Order: sequence, then C-alpha cells, then structure tokens
Amino acid sequence: MYLLYNVLLFSYFLAVFPLLCYRTWRYGKPLTGVRQRFGRLPVAINPLRTPSIWIHAVSVGEVLASRPLIRALRITYPGHRLLMSTTTTTGQGVAQQFGSELDAVFYAPFDFTPVVTLALDQVVPELLIVIDTEIWPNLFRACRKRGVRTMLVNGRLSDRSYRRYRLVRFFMRKVFADVDHVCAQTPNWAQRYVDIGADRSSVTVTGSVKFDALTPSLADATPRISGDVLDCFGFAQKRLVFIAASTLRGEEGYVLRVFTRIREVVPDALLIIAPRHPERFDEVHAMAEADGYRVQVRSKLDGQDSDASIVLLDTIGELASLFQIASIVFVGGSLVPAGGHNFLEPAVFGKAIVVGPYMDNFAEITSEFVDKQAVVQVCNDRELEEEVVDLIRDVGRRERLGSAARDLVKSCRGATKRTMTIAIGLLASDIRNVSDDTMQSTINT
Repeated sequence: MYLLYNVLLFSYFLAVFPLLCYRTWRYGKPLTGVRQRFGRLPVAINPLRTPSIWIHAVSVGEVLASRPLIRALRITYPGHRLLMSTTTTTGQGVAQQFGSELDAVFYAPFDFTPVVTLALDQVVPELLIVIDTEIWPNLFRACRKRGVRTMLVNGRLSDRSYRRYRLVRFFMRKVFADVDHVCAQTPNWAQRYVDIGADRSSVTVTGSVKFDALTPSLADATPRISGDVLDCFGFAQKRLVFIAASTLRGEEGYVLRVFTRIREVVPDALLIIAPRHPERFDEVHAMAEADGYRVQVRSKLDGQDSDASIVLLDTIGELASLFQIASIVFVGGSLVPAGGHNFLEPAVFGKAIVVGPYMDNFAEITSEFVDKQAVVQVCNDRELEEEVVDLIRDVGRRERLGSAARDLVKSCRGATKRTMTIAIGLLASDIRNVSDDTMQSTINT
C-alpha cells in the first residue's frame, strides 16, 4: 500500500511542479524554500545535532495556534532545540516573528522517504508534533524506524477528509500505527480518528489550543471597572453601551443605522466605535457627524462627564479594556468579506456578541459558539439591526448569551496543558519539574 501511496504522490508532484514553475516564470512569484522542501536543510537548523522537538504547522492559523504550546515546550525542555516547519510562505513569515521562542524555522519536506530521511538527519528530533489535520505517512514511518515519538495535536477531520480516509481505512490503520498519540479537539473528531484507523487508546480529547492562543488570561479579565482607560468612561457606567469593534469600510454605515434604532428604544445609549485601521478615524468621524450625532474622540476625553452620543476610539490598544462596560458588542470584519475578527475577548467578559456571516478566519470557533447559543451570527445588515434591537429590549436574553459565552471560553481553555501532559509522557526522560502554576503562566504569556 505504501508503494501505491508513493506512486500517487509522485504522479501528483509531476503534475503540479510544472505549474508552479510556470507561475514563477509568468507572474514572478518565486518558488521559495525549494532546497529545504527536498530535505536539504541548512546546517544552522541544528549545527550540533542537539536533540530537538520538531513542530509542523501548515500556515498562519496553525502557527499562531501553536504558540502557547511552543512556550510551554521551551520552559519544560530548555536543553532541546525547538524547530518549526511550515508549508506556506505566509506561515513561514509569522513563525519567524516568534524570535527566541524558536531556534529555527524551515520549510517542511515533501513526503518522499529519501527527502524526509535527509530532513530527519539534520533536525535530529526526539519528538515530532504535527498541528491540526496533516497526515504524512512516509514521515511518520521514518520517525517510527528512528524511534522518534510522534503526535497529532489539535486534531480535526472535516467531513470531506473523513469520507476520503474511510475509503482507505486499511491503509490508514498502518499509518496510525506509526503515530504515538492523537490529541483531538472534540469527541466527534476523536471518534473519527478511531473510525479511520487510530487505536482508541492512543486518542485523547484535549480541546483546541486556539482558545489558549487567542484569549487573554481569565485571571486578568475579571469584570471590574478600573484603570485609567475606564476612568475616562465613567460617564458611561449608567448608560447602555453598544461597541462596534474593529470595523472595516462598508460596515460603519450599517452600525450607525443600528444605533439610530437603539436610540429609539434607549435615548441615552452610547456607541463606542473602533475602526480597525487608524487611517480611517477621520473618515468614520465625518460619517457619524453627517448622521447628526455629537461625536467625541477618545484621545480628547478627560474623565469629565460627556453628553456625546458616539465615542470614536482613536487610540490603539484600549479596546479590550472597554469590553468591560459594553452591553452588546458587534465584531467587525464580518459584514464584509474580510474573514472576521477575534471575538473571544468580549466573550471572556461575558458580553452579548453579534457577528456577521463572514467569519472564515474563525469558522470553527464561531460554529461552536453559535451551536452553544453563546454568540449571535446574522446573515446581513437587516438581521444585524433586528437582533441588536431585540437584545436591547430583552435583558434576560442578553445576559444568557453573555453567560454562555464566558462559560464556553472557560470550558475550552486548558488544551495546551492537556497536550503537554501527553508530550511529557512521550518524552519521559530528562524533564524539568514544572509546577502547574508555572505551566499556566507560560501558556498565558
């Protein structure tokens, strides 16, 4: 079966590689990391052949999700080199921004036995950690022959992948025999791994490390009004506050229309609008004034009472603090096809959250929150208006939504710690004693 896999893989390579070369010639897009993809890694990857931990992440999302795990590995295994491979150029760029958290970053080798053999010779890993959905039979097989432990972390299987892998379960059983452990995000995905060939005893539901990567520490997110930022909004404490967070061009007009409806129900309601891009502050300011509203910019608030209807957040880094005073939060980048923005910070504070249809960048998390009635997702601007007004009128629904969001975030955190427990079990020798408090502190940094 491995022979057939290699034949199919080589055939695919022969078909795709000329297209890549053509793109390079036609559009001037260079083929990056070609030597590394063929296993020819620089000596600087691991010059002294020091025992290492190899983390593979396909692209940006997987790289970012892996950061808490990388930090935990760094503190637990200070004597090991931490090396990361990526498939995409964008993922490579993000990984390189991790600085001293990683010892080296390189492009993942093609899954041909001679190629992965060359890469393993240079990397010298004791543990291979593959993030999310990547399954590379030849790499796993080569690791098994060398005694390298292997983990699939943050594992998930889409409906499409699941159907395909089930067709070749007889082969996948052999592949998973070379994988020491699978850390699945959910019980459903854990069962799917078992269905396609993984041994049940080697599959654990750990949750998604993305919750550890995307949310602030709950200890720092208690719902209290304090600090210099919030002091400037003291006048808002007795008002209903609608926050439009990280809005993009094309969304502010809808937000202003929604706010007009809100004011019909609650005349002294306050809108805090935070454009995603600073260069658009003046543009949004002019839009709000053109609609007849008195607008106050955050940079000119002095802590005194304000009768402004709208506050334009023209400062950087303060939005997360202001979620504490919000009644309802709309998360921008979601009414226009931009992929959406992270809504987990207001969720930590137990706020009622509304997002638009375009949440591609956070599709899995959004789906889970919608299923648990922890966030409201609308299809268009008309639904946005209807849902926000309904939440204004229905305080009980607003509180239930916020409570569900906060509870879900709490329940989903800790995947990094659970994953590290398994990794430590696989690498049982030469480990520092690390307290739970130290480990959690590392994860939340």
